[in-house]
Amino acid sequence: MDRDFLIDLFADFGPVTIRRMFSGFGISADGTNFALALRGGLYLRADDETIPRFEAEGSKPFQYQTRAKTVTVGSYWQLPERLYDDPEELTGWARAALARRSALRCASARRRRRRLRRE
Repeated sequence: MDRDFLIDLFADFGPVTIRRMFSGFGISADGTNFALALRGGLYLRADDETIPRFEAEGSKPFQYQTRAKTVTVGSYWQLPERLYDDPEELTGWARAALARRSALRCASARRRRRRLRRE
């Protein structure tokens, strides 16, 4: 997967920033990373609310191998193959991934502010 392919793939979504990351790319919008293009696959950010959609499509979480074990990254799930040919539905999935990531960032910021007030 190259940069131009990713730009075309997310064209209906709107402007995205694509940055080199590990052996692939990180994909973000408005400064929030919501997708990874790694090892020939595209992975969207997921959480407890969106993971069932990925599971229903037969998708798997991102995994990589170390010398000692296989590591599963449960917060990124592989984009269902059929969405590569359905830009409108892909846009919906990508917006959900971005919204979930944004919600997590807001919750984290609230926790930090509370912790600072207590100190």
